[in-house]
Amino acid sequence: MRPPRVRRATKEPPPVDTKNNSLDHLFSSARVVERRGFLASGAALLTAAYAGEAVAATAAAATTAATEQDRQHMRMAIDLMRKAGVVEKTGGPFGCVIVRDGEILAASGNSVLKDNDPSAHAEVNAIRAACKKIGAPNIKGATMFTSCEPCPMCYSTAYWARVGKIYYAAAWTDYADLFDDSNISIDMKKPYAKRAVPVAPLLREDAQKVWLEFRKMPDGAKY
Repeated sequence: MRPPRVRRATKEPPPVDTKNNSLDHLFSSARVVERRGFLASGAALLTAAYAGEAVAATAAAATTAATEQDRQHMRMAIDLMRKAGVVEKTGGPFGCVIVRDGEILAASGNSVLKDNDPSAHAEVNAIRAACKKIGAPNIKGATMFTSCEPCPMCYSTAYWARVGKIYYAAAWTDYADLFDDSNISIDMKKPYAKRAVPVAPLLREDAQKVWLEFRKMPDGAKY
């Protein structure tokens, strides 16, 4: 008769320490993302990356396209910037030069303090002078060289003046602690009622009647 079989004790494997196991820790912290969401998020990241590269490439191309003569005009604008803001103190440190077909039509600095005129920015002053010089309400095709990135008012004036191109030296972020250019831009994107200067319509119908009259004029003063 055979002796009873003795069951050998089996040694159980040690418990896995997931905290110290890098792979387990990695997969335990992963989150499940639906395929559609994953593709959408990936596409969004790629789009943002390409958009950033496109903006940078455009800025680099514009800088590369500038000629030495363009740089000379910008240096003149920067000299006017220093003259207005530091030397003569006629206004903030802003200067502008307007050129068309190689000819300097106007060059001016900021004169807000000198003229007690909040609209007397360097760009506006230069555009006014250039238009008077050529006897026209616009300077179509001209290039503006401004020492600083145009504020919303100056850009709008350049737009109405049909300026063809704008070069600027200092950016809004270079002097955001001193002037409100970027704040105004942000404010203008808000609804009328939430702006720093609230805007509201009044007597719209009366004004519309004048527009009707204007449209009927055969020689309306369009510009």
